[in-house]
Amino acid sequence: MTPPTDMKRGYLLRLYLLISYAFPLVAPRLLRRRLARGKETPARWTEKLGQSLGPRPDGPLIWLHGVGLGEVLSLRGLITRLADARPDASFLVTSTTAASAQVFAKNLPPRTLHQFLPIDAPPYRRRFLDHFRPDLCVWAEQDIWPGFVSDAARRGIPQAVIAARMNAKSHRAHHRARSLYRDLYRAMARVTAQDSATAGHLTQLGARGPVAITGSLKPGAVPLACDCAELHLIAGAFAGRTVWAVAPSHRADEDIALAAHDLLRQTDPTALLIIAPRFPDRRDAIAAACHLPLKRRSRGELPDIDDAIWLCDTFGDLGLIYRLTPTVLIGGTFDNTAGHNPWEAAALHTAILHGPCVGNFATDFAMLDDVNAARRVNDAPQLAQAVQSPGSLAHNATQVIAAASTQTDTLARDLLKLLGSAHG
Repeated sequence: MTPPTDMKRGYLLRLYLLISYAFPLVAPRLLRRRLARGKETPARWTEKLGQSLGPRPDGPLIWLHGVGLGEVLSLRGLITRLADARPDASFLVTSTTAASAQVFAKNLPPRTLHQFLPIDAPPYRRRFLDHFRPDLCVWAEQDIWPGFVSDAARRGIPQAVIAARMNAKSHRAHHRARSLYRDLYRAMARVTAQDSATAGHLTQLGARGPVAITGSLKPGAVPLACDCAELHLIAGAFAGRTVWAVAPSHRADEDIALAAHDLLRQTDPTALLIIAPRFPDRRDAIAAACHLPLKRRSRGELPDIDDAIWLCDTFGDLGLIYRLTPTVLIGGTFDNTAGHNPWEAAALHTAILHGPCVGNFATDFAMLDDVNAARRVNDAPQLAQAVQSPGSLAHNATQVIAAASTQTDTLARDLLKLLGSAHG
């Protein structure tokens, strides 16, 4: 394999690198507009300009990047394995969304620091790389930035793309700039994919060597955290009730969950539905759709015995919700959202139900469905019946996780070899 410092930079990559010098002309103004709209973290938005960076830990530093909430949470199992194997190493996780930082802060793995990834402009990249001096760079799933890849290669930092996910539509878009992606993927010392289709797409785009199929990182992630004292308090308030949840939910999921809950309440008047919206700022719209006042977690309210629904309208509480309920309808599976991560619920022994729209997690749900570790429901009566009789779904999912997480062990060992080569 060509050493990272010999990375080829073809016409499209050189054009991108040239254009990136103009990014600082608009980046501060754009970020301030996003800040005014609540899309950036007030105390930390300047990290995206390569400023206000946290202290670099001593010793080897492994930098891992995931674009958003799902990607950074999926990295936790991998980081834990790496940390166990290398007690001298520390970890820098970068992402771009405010929600990812907020939730990840509650679920930090050992010796891990989070930063927002700077905009891919030369002065911002230089400040970031000069400051942190990573010994290994890991790009997770689908977010890869040409300027950072090029600069890291010039510095001789080994890089890897792991658990890549690329459907046919995304591949067509990448193919239009295939010479750019050929340069980027060939700069990688290791490329792995979640499935065979992605592996084929990456090979067509120029990834070197056989692209290993290592599956998703999500089955290997450690369970989401929660406040144990709060869990005990809320569980006590729910004692004796049939509790289930729809999470992280969208309007279509909520509509079918509410219809199913009406059916449940006909035979079990104490049944309680927890609605945990993917976007908590929809809280008023959800309350209006329910046609009754809702107790809201954001106000510190708990439901009384007469309340049929509890609105958990706060970020970062799936670890609490999945511990409170034995059954969950995974959101995003009844509209073009095309699903959310089922493994977080499975890791906490929650029975998984889902609708027919799972395109973004098709491999994951198929793996679970095939061994009766999750169940597809198509309408409210099916959903109500499944909530009443989930069977062995949760137990079976635990067995799937045990088998699938071995792939994360193998990936951790491969990355440690790259880290060793950087110090060789």
